[in-house]
Amino acid sequence: MEPELKFYNRHKSDFETEQVYGVKWLRFIYNNPIGRLSLWFLVKRKIFSKWYGWRMNRSSSAEKILPFINNFDLDETEFLEKVSSFKSFNEFFYRKLKPESRPINRESGSVVFPADGRHLGVENISSSSRVYAKGQFLNLEKLLNSADLSKKYANGDLIISRLCPTDYHRFHFPVSGKLSEIQSVDGYLKSVNPIALRKNLGIFWENKRYITKIENPNLGEVIVILIGATCVGSVHISAKLNKHYALGEELGYFSFGGSCLITLFQPGKIKIDNELAKISNDGYETYAKFGDLMAKSLIC
Repeated sequence: MEPELKFYNRHKSDFETEQVYGVKWLRFIYNNPIGRLSLWFLVKRKIFSKWYGWRMNRSSSAEKILPFINNFDLDETEFLEKVSSFKSFNEFFYRKLKPESRPINRESGSVVFPADGRHLGVENISSSSRVYAKGQFLNLEKLLNSADLSKKYANGDLIISRLCPTDYHRFHFPVSGKLSEIQSVDGYLKSVNPIALRKNLGIFWENKRYITKIENPNLGEVIVILIGATCVGSVHISAKLNKHYALGEELGYFSFGGSCLITLFQPGKIKIDNELAKISNDGYETYAKFGDLMAKSLIC
């Protein structure tokens, strides 16, 4: 049995215990020999995700929306559209929110969280010895699919933003700038829930992902990696290449399931928010919403 999965809720200034969606099934596939076999043949090989995605796009899946809202106590007043307007569960899942429900921190030099979720800040990637579990290190070369790029960011900072199925699933620009590149890297679709990540951090560079680059006049090149996961074979990038975007504008959205973003900065460009850094150094994630302060630019 795994220990309690606790995280710090910035909006409540207190620690909470995470209720992992589908926890019984996840424990079965990661801790049971038969379950691990099903992980290999079905889940990580995309068969399960394609089948489940098809189910969530069917009109009959709309009947799951209200029970989901009630079970997880979601705030309908934040939704841009009425619940009755969603024709499938997936339409509800990647719903838009009213702009006022996610105010964007616009202080000078602000870098904001690109999505709702549980976030882990890693200062100086190369020297970090704790990412979800002791003894696990990030392999930047594999994550970025480039030896040259990994050298460029080796002593930089990153923030891992892990989204649960109950979260708002659109993601946004953490800084203003031009979307200069989108690279697709094929891979598996394994779960990015905390139970799985504590077993294998390599999920980040084994899964299908999109590496996007944003050119900012002060911070230079900022990378946002969009990682697919179980039931999330589709990462939808709505922003257009070579177009300039303001802080907080939409970059794209995930279809059904848990998912993850990783935001990387070159050395000496930012200072991760003090509270986020402290909680992360203690080994816990911080729950915060899109638009909240994530870091400050050191070059204004």
